[in-house]
Formats: sequence, structure tokens, C-alpha cells
Amino acid sequence: MKLSIKASQPLKQQKSCLIIGVYEDGELTPSGKELDKNTQGFIRKLLQQGVMQGKVGQILPLFLPPHSACEQILLAGCGKINTLTPAGFRKIMVSAVRALNAASAKQASCFLAELPVGDKSLAWKVKQMAECAWEALYRFDLFKSEKEAPLALNEFVIHLPDAKHLKACEQALAQGQAVADGITLTKNLANLPSNICTPAFLAEQARELGKRYASLNVKVLEEKEMRKLGMGAILAVSQGSAQEAKLICLEYKGGKQKAAPVALVGKGITFDTGGNSLKSPENMVGMKYDMCGAATVLGTIKAAAELKLPVNIVGIIAAVENMPGGTAYKPEDILTSMSGQTIEVITTDAEGRLVLSDALTYCERYQPEVVIDIATLTGAVVIALGVHATGLMSNDDALAHDLLQAGLESNDRAWQLPLWDEYQEQIKSPFADMANSGGRSAGSITAGCFLSRFAKKFRWAHLDVAGTAAMMSGTSERMATGRPVAMLAQYLINRTR
Repeated sequence: MKLSIKASQPLKQQKSCLIIGVYEDGELTPSGKELDKNTQGFIRKLLQQGVMQGKVGQILPLFLPPHSACEQILLAGCGKINTLTPAGFRKIMVSAVRALNAASAKQASCFLAELPVGDKSLAWKVKQMAECAWEALYRFDLFKSEKEAPLALNEFVIHLPDAKHLKACEQALAQGQAVADGITLTKNLANLPSNICTPAFLAEQARELGKRYASLNVKVLEEKEMRKLGMGAILAVSQGSAQEAKLICLEYKGGKQKAAPVALVGKGITFDTGGNSLKSPENMVGMKYDMCGAATVLGTIKAAAELKLPVNIVGIIAAVENMPGGTAYKPEDILTSMSGQTIEVITTDAEGRLVLSDALTYCERYQPEVVIDIATLTGAVVIALGVHATGLMSNDDALAHDLLQAGLESNDRAWQLPLWDEYQEQIKSPFADMANSGGRSAGSITAGCFLSRFAKKFRWAHLDVAGTAAMMSGTSERMATGRPVAMLAQYLINRTR
């Protein structure tokens, strides 16, 4: 599908399906009023009959409206006037584009950029519209015998109410497309089954990305190299699996040669059985998504490379499979991490923080300006924040603030949790420097406390995406969301301003 922007009037779009906004009281947006006049009041008369209430996300397609040159009109409910939120705006866009495709529209002209969304700029709306268009059209039917019908929509034009903002909107459109591409890569990788998406497969995908972008270098550390470096935590998690662990390192060089990079560290557990602390069968469904942190790193770096962002980025992915068995690590084992700190294993189902501990230590050689790790780390964060907000912990208030702002700007939001010293008491061990679990109480925070012990040499933030990286509703409704690629891409964009 081709995405573009244009500043023109709705009456000039004769071959497109026109997307027009309708408020709850039946009031039309400016373009809607113009179109209603052209149809001799047909739209307003229809609304007066109560066929549409104008609620956010409600859609009403009209075919062959009388007295109009266009063949289709799509009315999109926008709620009450001047109350539209960023989340509501995205909901309208996704609903509208899905309805367009269902109606087999080939071309669409969207006039929803004229909707007021708080204090958001026109460029912000264009960026969100680009992301939402691809969100609405995403499908994953790779393994289905009967594929979904090909996308009907092949051209989508975003119309600007003010041409003087054209340059800023063109940049916003490019950013929205790049972010959407990164999100799609992240979703596609996360939705793959673990018999295909192994640690070796993830490493190969990183190499393919490196071939595509000249600014990106990729190297992969094998277990032999990890052993020499003393990565006892990653190797312990891996030792029960027939799949060898990989430490995938990506270097994107878009900034000045000596500028310190932003490091993104991803948890890449390609399948998590819980190890010898075996999960129950129902809790094992969805564990292919335990590599969403790794997929996020790849998706974010792809977006940055596509935009040629003038910033240096390092991506570190700890790709491992956590399996039970006679060779697997066990509760009460004591591991020596790459940092030299020792860890008593309380549960082998707290493996994500173990692999991240060595990955964080490995980051030190890049002397990063900031380090952000991304992980589906704890079920506890889902209890605390549900599926709407990513859990954020940090040892640096300025970094936390920047990520929270990027989340608000991208509508990929996070909520900061404390990392007070009192919580560190919960991961004490009588036999090692620390335990890998602090129990059920404040489980997300104590996991963050564990990671903080390996991040003392840099400004660091931890994103727990266990509730936001994938939609989980029973066994029939499961799908990766691509979060938090939008937040991280926005954070990187903001650094270049």
C-alpha cells in the first residue's frame, strides 16, 4: 500500500473512498460539512435517522451517495467534540482502515487529520495515522493453508487541512512508516513458533538486517566464546536445551564516530518452559513470546536505520531456550555471572534476569551513554499494570523522564515503579551474593532490583513488557503487539532534535 499526504478539498477526490469524521451530537467535521452540502444534505439526514451515534471507533460505510462524484464515503465516529484523546484517535484510525479493507476499497482519502486531539500537532497526527494504517492491515497467516484475501487497499492519502505544515508532515509520515516497518518486523518474529524461531534463527535475522543496511554491523557470540568471557548465567539457562545460546550484537553507526551509543538489551528466551521449575500447561501457552524483548531490539534498530537517525546504537540480544531435563540447571544451584557476582537459583523460571545480567555486563565494553533493557520479565507486572502500561524502572531520573515522555508522545505508554533500597532486601541469599527471586511480593520491582546490580556503571532503565508485548486472551486470541518499538523509536528521534 502506498501512503502519501496531500492538501486538497474533499470534493476533488472523485475516485477515492472519503473518510469523514462525525461527532456524537451529529455534528460533522469541516470536510464532512462540505461533503454534506455537496450531497444536498444526504449525510445529515441520514444521521438524523439515528443510523450512527458517532461514538469513537464506530464506522458507517456509504456506497454511491446521491449527488456526489465519489463512489464511497466512510463515516468515522469521533466521540464528543474537543474530547478526543490520543488513544481514541488511534482507535478511530485503525477502525476506519479495517473497514476500508473489508469494503474492498482500493483508494482512500482520509480527512481525519483535521480532528483536534488535545495539544497534538498536525505532524503528530500524520505520524500516528501512518502507524495505524499498517496496524489495521497487519495479518499473520504464514502457516495457514487458506490464506487471507490479498489487501484490497493499495493507496491511502492523508489530507492536510493546512498546507503550510507540509514539510513537517512529510517528515512525520516518513517516521510513521519507519516505525510501522519496525513494529511489523517485531510482530512477525514474535508470532513465529519456537520450533522455527530458535536462538540460531534470531541470529540469522540479525545478520540479514546487517546485510540490508550499510550502517549496521552484526556479530554473534557462540557458547564457546561466552564460556571464555565467564558468562555463567546465560550458559546455565541454556544448558538444558539442545539449542545453543547466542549473544547477538548489533552496532548501528549513524552518529559521530566517537559519540557514546545508546545500548538496547533484549531478553531473547525463544521458549520458556520454566526449566526444572516447570510451568503448568496452561501457563506455557504464549511462552514463544518470551523473546519479544529481542524482537523489539531488532525492530527498533530497523526503524532507526531506515530513518538514518544520526545516533549510535548498540543492540545486545541474549537468545536462549529454557528447557527442563537432566542437564538443566536446578533450584539452589549457584552461578557465577560475567560480572563475578554470584547468584543462587531459587527458581529456574526466573531465567530472564539471569541472561540479562550477563548481557548488561557485556554492554560495558561499548561505554554506552545509556542502557535500556527490554524484557517480558515478570507476570507480576501484568497484575500491577495490566496490559496497558509497560513497567519502567531506572537508576536515572532524567532517563526515566525521557522514556515516559516518549511513551506519551508515541501513545506507547509506560509507568515508573520504584527501585528503593528496601526492596533489595528481598533478594538476599545466605549462600551467594544474591538470589534470582524475591518471592511474590513486589515481584516486578525485585526483578528490577536484581538487574540494577549489573547496571551500576551506566545510566540504565528497565522496561518490563510482559503485559504489553503480546495480546493474550485464552488460546484463540494471541498476537504480538510490537510494543515498545514505538516508544523506543520516539526516544531515539527525540535525541536527534
